Amino acid sequence: MYIGRVTGSIVATIHHATFDGRKLLLVDKLGLDGASSGDYDIAMDLVQAGVGDLVLVLDEGGSARLLSGTEPNGAVRAVIVGIVDEVELQ
Repeated sequence: MYIGRVTGSIVATIHHATFDGRKLLLVDKLGLDGASSGDYDIAMDLVQAGVGDLVLVLDEGGSARLLSGTEPNGAVRAVIVGIVDEVELQ
């Protein structure tokens, strides 16, 4: 699980049935300092996130498929499970 920033959306006219009616977003993984780590994921949106939102991403395949309702054979590896309001480091 990690915090990231939504940087774009994915549009596909032909796709697997798993993605019917689902929004796919490009998420930039962030480090503890809030800077981009240079890595990204394409994540299924479960919380109506949008470009520019700070989000919580679950990137564990089995858990992602379970939460998205695509278990056991869905082609899902990462899902957006929350929109982050604030990060507080001690």
